[in-house]
Amino acid sequence: MSRPAQACGRGLAPTLWYLQYHMVKEGYYFGLPPLLLGGAAIIFHWWILGGALLALALFCFSFFRDPERIISADPGVIVSPADGRVVVITEEENAGRRGTRISIFLAIWNVHVNRSPASGIITKLDYLPGKFLAAWDARASTQNEQNIFTLATTQGTIEFKQIAGLIARRVVSWKKAHESVSKGERIGLVRFGSRVDLWVPHGSELLVKVGDNVTGGSSVLARWPQPAASLSGQASFAAAERQS
Repeated sequence: MSRPAQACGRGLAPTLWYLQYHMVKEGYYFGLPPLLLGGAAIIFHWWILGGALLALALFCFSFFRDPERIISADPGVIVSPADGRVVVITEEENAGRRGTRISIFLAIWNVHVNRSPASGIITKLDYLPGKFLAAWDARASTQNEQNIFTLATTQGTIEFKQIAGLIARRVVSWKKAHESVSKGERIGLVRFGSRVDLWVPHGSELLVKVGDNVTGGSSVLARWPQPAASLSGQASFAAAERQS
């Protein structure tokens, strides 16, 4: 093999490795067509069109990136289900239970792969069609298209939502009801800008504040209530196990 060919191979290898191991498959569906069309446009010297298509392809590859994360092994913590900025922290009831909602806004440049905030069993997974209000709008939590995950764990029950936004028009879940998940495990994504809500039970120790930037799977958002709530959580988890 010639030296130029060897150099080309060395330069291409990291790119192929990145695309294989650090991008979800949706990146190929959205990124490869403009990449190929852009290459064809360049061949025919349509420089502006070719450049625009190649830029679009690079954006898609970046948007669907899926980096590895270091997940806390502490069973007492709840991690972030998404990358982004904390925009709301508010007390909120859920099915008659007191608790706190933490809302995370995902800008278009954030990683959009969502992760499970704790280990447990998905007891319910509800899809709700709805509007496409801007993800930072307070009404988005209840009115926008969303997937709602109810997760039973040995510590208690929590709920988190994938919420579509003004630009994001599709919420994608890779999991089903009654499946077990590990803390930090990938559970789905929302395409092109969105919001993720996490509800934690009353008594949880919050470890973030509005304005904080968080990383999915790695950033710790809260600690579970201690210790009485964990007894109820163990009962709920045992019931979920019997149904799964």
